[in-house]
Amino acid sequence: MHLSQLSVAKGVQVVAREGAVARAVLGAGSVYDLALAAVVAGRSLAQEVALRGLGDVVDLAAAAREGRLLLPVTHPDPAHLHMTGTGLTHLGSASARDAMHAKLGQAETLTDSMRMFRMGLEGGRPAAGAVGAQPEWFYKGNGHAAVAPGAALLAPGFAEDGGEEPEVAGVYIAGPDGRVHRIGWALGNEFSDHVTERVNYLWLAHSKLRVASYGPEILVGDLPADIRGTSRIRRDGAVIWEKPFLSGEANMSHTIANLEHHHFKYDIFRQSGDLHVHFFGTATLSVADGIKTQAGDVFEIDSPTFGLPLINPLAFAPAQDGAQTVTAL
Repeated sequence: MHLSQLSVAKGVQVVAREGAVARAVLGAGSVYDLALAAVVAGRSLAQEVALRGLGDVVDLAAAAREGRLLLPVTHPDPAHLHMTGTGLTHLGSASARDAMHAKLGQAETLTDSMRMFRMGLEGGRPAAGAVGAQPEWFYKGNGHAAVAPGAALLAPGFAEDGGEEPEVAGVYIAGPDGRVHRIGWALGNEFSDHVTERVNYLWLAHSKLRVASYGPEILVGDLPADIRGTSRIRRDGAVIWEKPFLSGEANMSHTIANLEHHHFKYDIFRQSGDLHVHFFGTATLSVADGIKTQAGDVFEIDSPTFGLPLINPLAFAPAQDGAQTVTAL
C-alpha cells in the first residue's frame, strides 16, 4: 500500500493506493492523524485504513499535473518534524567499489570519509539485535525546510551550489510511550551544497542545512532489498543529465536497522508525537559528473517501487548584503 496527501477544496485528502487504483481514505484528516491513531490503538497502518474504509477513486497523475500534491506526511507543528540523514552508506557501482577497496588497502592514505566508509563495510551489518558501527550523521532541518513535491527547492543566497541527492527516506512517528514506529518509506531529494562540502569536510554540516523534499507517496510495509531508480535533470525541457541509482540493503554497507538504531538511540529523537524523515544516503550525484546546476533546472527522481516520481525545480534566493545581525534585548 502507498499513502499520499492531496490539496482539495476542503483541505487535505488522504489517498491510499493498492496497485494502480488509488482511493480516498474515509474519515482521515491527514496521514499524521491516521498514523497516530494506529499507534494509540495498537493497529498497523493497513488495518487503520481498512477500518476507516475507502471512497472515491483518485487520479494521482492528474493531481500531479494540477500541482495538488502535498508532502505525504507533515506535523501540525513544523518544529516537531525532524529531517536528518546518514552518508557513506551505499556501495555504488562495481567499478567504484573496486576502486574503493583498492584504496582501503592503503590505510596510511585514508581520508576521514574513507575511514568512515570502511567502518561501515566492516561493521555496518551486525547480527539481528546487535549494534554495529556508527554511520556519518547530519541534520537537515525541521518541517519548515520540508518542500512539497512539485515546489521549488530554494538554495539560500549564500549557497555555492544546489545539487540533488536521490535517496530513500524512512518516515517515523514516536508514540505516546516514546517507542518509535515506522510509517513507511519515500523517495527523497536530500538537496545539498556539494561545492561548500568539498572546500573542507568540516563544512559538511553547513552544506546539509538546506531544504529537502520527499514523497509524493509513502510505501507502507517492507522495503525491498534492491531498489532501482533513475535520477535526471532537465533544463529548458531537455534532459541534460540522467543516471540510474541503486538503494536498498542489497546495495548498502549498513543495514537499515543499524542506521535506525544510531538515530533513535538519542532520547531527543523519541519525543512523543514527533515525526522523523531520515535520509539513508546515495551513491549517485550529478556533481560527480561535472554538472553545474542553475536556477530553473528541474530534478526528477523516479523509482517504480514508490509510484509517482519526485519532481522539484531549483531556485536561488537573492544574495544577501552584509552579515546577519543579532539585536540584544
